[in-house]
Amino acid sequence: MSNKEVSEPGLERIATGVPGLDEVLKGGFFEGAVYIVRGTPGAGKTILANQICFQNARQGKRALFVTLLAENHARMLQHLEQMSFYDAKLIPKYVYYISAFRVLEENGLKGMMDLLRREMRAHDASILILDGLIAVEETSTNDREFRKFIHELQAHAATAGCCTLLLTNGRRGEYHPEHTMVDGLVTLEDVPYGKRRQRELEVRKFRGSASLRGRHPFQITDDGLVVHPRPESRFLRNTGVANAGRISTGIAQLDAMTGGGLIADSSTLLLGPSGAGKTTLGTAFLHRSSKAEPGLHFGFYESPDRLVANAQLLGIDLKARVAAGDLEILWHPPFERILDSLGNELIDAVRRRKVRRLFIDGWGGFAGTAETHERLTPFFSALANELRSLGVTSICAMETQNLIGPELLVPATGISAVTENMILLRYSEYQGQLRRLISIMKVRGGGFDPKLREFEIGPQGLRFVDSFKTAEGVLSGYSTERSDAAAPANKKNAAKGRRATARRRSKA
Repeated sequence: MSNKEVSEPGLERIATGVPGLDEVLKGGFFEGAVYIVRGTPGAGKTILANQICFQNARQGKRALFVTLLAENHARMLQHLEQMSFYDAKLIPKYVYYISAFRVLEENGLKGMMDLLRREMRAHDASILILDGLIAVEETSTNDREFRKFIHELQAHAATAGCCTLLLTNGRRGEYHPEHTMVDGLVTLEDVPYGKRRQRELEVRKFRGSASLRGRHPFQITDDGLVVHPRPESRFLRNTGVANAGRISTGIAQLDAMTGGGLIADSSTLLLGPSGAGKTTLGTAFLHRSSKAEPGLHFGFYESPDRLVANAQLLGIDLKARVAAGDLEILWHPPFERILDSLGNELIDAVRRRKVRRLFIDGWGGFAGTAETHERLTPFFSALANELRSLGVTSICAMETQNLIGPELLVPATGISAVTENMILLRYSEYQGQLRRLISIMKVRGGGFDPKLREFEIGPQGLRFVDSFKTAEGVLSGYSTERSDAAAPANKKNAAKGRRATARRRSKA
């Protein structure tokens, strides 16, 4: 559905200034509209509302914050002082606080409405926050009286052009008649996933505009709320026209196997067990970064210093590429993180530097932060599609679960279907030694060399050696010489033996 079909002309937006939230709302709330912000105690409603007030106050807009709670303003402001968005100099000229708790108790809903109307006019408020809608609901004698209060408030807000947020914990059951009346409904939840919890925001209703669907994680930081829009809903652009060019892998033999390098703007899945050489291959790919093809290493397991030092031992000078500004290394230690935050940070870094070469080391860093295993495939699809549309040629390392053997145990299913290329690294025991193998499994839109190749990792980096020309059972992990290959050698040895016997007899 196009924006013309879902957006009303002439409606002005009120940007929230909350990182990520305006993107979810496709620009912010609307002037003169009334929204309910619903969440359990401690979900972040009051912080969110104050953050919106102060961010708009910096733009010269006035905000009226009305509380219906027993907690005094001094205590609330003490808590807000720790937030970077808080600025005491903006109080009371641009952010004005008033308690209506006693007015509601003594004069009921009518007295409350008179207060709101009077204060909106007196302060020329662009934003009205009513913190404690549950108190209005409890004061109402029935649903009809409560709905009437909401209706009158909408009329006054529309006339004054005042964007109004009604904060509530929504203690009643599933029936919420007020939800049908307001212009929008935003929920804040603290959702458990195993032993950890994750805060999530969802726009369940938003009149006048489209919004990003689904639940979006958010964090409460020293800067206030930070919302992380889901990549699956954020990145929906078309992939555009396919690039027919080629991008070198940084390894001449591998370029030959893939028909001249990786197809530009494609994604490659690099599969292999621990220690097989995935990072080495990825750093060789990034070593070809340049001004024309900026590179990005997005990793989880090695710090930048260690990554650069290990690459140097293999003859790969990443330090020079970083110093020249051709390569950026972003490291995310595998601590508790948010999947959506990582995905958005990756895409933002690609856009910021117009990256053309990307190595993700490795996929397990993303997978370890996912709320559910089922989400990994659509998440990866959204990232791959966006990277493709941005003209990025990417390699993503994924660790297989078994070190050796005939089976290929991939930790995530369905992801291979959305990648254009697949490269497999394996181990095999041959003639009493553990050998590394490389093979091409898939190159979408082009031919490739399907042969198995042995490679070594040393001071010269990754180097191909002779193939297993006389071996069989290589993919089982335990290679042996073919019987037909051994026969000529046996015949040759037998002939040598007969000639030696003949010489000894002639001497005798």
